[in-house]
Amino acid sequence: MTLLARRLTAYGSALLLAFGTLTVMSAPSTAAAPAEELCGPGSAINFDRSAFPESPRIDNKWFPLKPGMQYTTLGTVTSADGVHEHKVVHTVTGLTKVIDGVTTRVMWDRDYADGELVESELAFFAQTRGGTVWLFGEYPEEYENGEFVGAPSTFISGLAKAQAGIAMPARPKTDTPSYVQAYAPKVDFLDCGTVFQKNQEVCVPTGCYDDVLVIDEYNPLEPPEAGHQQKFYSAGTGLIKVTAVGGADQEFMDLVKVRRLNAEQFAAVNEQALELDERGYEVSRSVYAKTPRAELDD
Repeated sequence: MTLLARRLTAYGSALLLAFGTLTVMSAPSTAAAPAEELCGPGSAINFDRSAFPESPRIDNKWFPLKPGMQYTTLGTVTSADGVHEHKVVHTVTGLTKVIDGVTTRVMWDRDYADGELVESELAFFAQTRGGTVWLFGEYPEEYENGEFVGAPSTFISGLAKAQAGIAMPARPKTDTPSYVQAYAPKVDFLDCGTVFQKNQEVCVPTGCYDDVLVIDEYNPLEPPEAGHQQKFYSAGTGLIKVTAVGGADQEFMDLVKVRRLNAEQFAAVNEQALELDERGYEVSRSVYAKTPRAELDD
């Protein structure tokens, strides 16, 4: 999985179970075990299927996912082997997929390095009635020299101990605990988010924004010297900028294009995303193949 896919996503649940008190004859009762706080105090995952509506409408102002919208981010990744151009095309499809008992919206991301496709990913999001957006999993196909090589970083909430996490709080506030964005121990995926700043002014190629929310993201499984990412979100638009804070591998991305697909383009996107979903049943038989197939909205 590429650096952006690990942290973006931007743009990933089986609940860690807290066992209730047991009473066995005269044996003393056992107190409930607390849920694990993977991102520090106050970060325990609180997943409740009943909090999600039957249809996945995602209109959180910081993370809106309206079917037919497409966003392109462009920038560079600097690593030990040099500086490379990095482009990601994020498309909100008209597909839904049931994951861990919740109907999610399917996003299709295509990730390019120096103009060559390196990853094609389906990601699955749903929003609670209260407005919090959750990530339920990812199916990221990887490519090398234009050839498909597999999808080893696939994770799906509720399978192989993976858990959904919060992609965006309903009402993000500074000075609040960090939150788990997704957790998948089988593929070493654990991203944490912290509301870092609000009401910032940021300019990118698509315009200047004076209402920007900044989320600091990191993986506690990595050493401190790995650094953090900061993602910048504008109300009504969503992600507009990504920057690196420390670390040997540094990524900087700006939103360069926003467009609404026409009917023909949208139909083509949905067809290609369905093909990707179908291929996942052969590529990831132990995880992805255990999910219901994606469906096109009526």
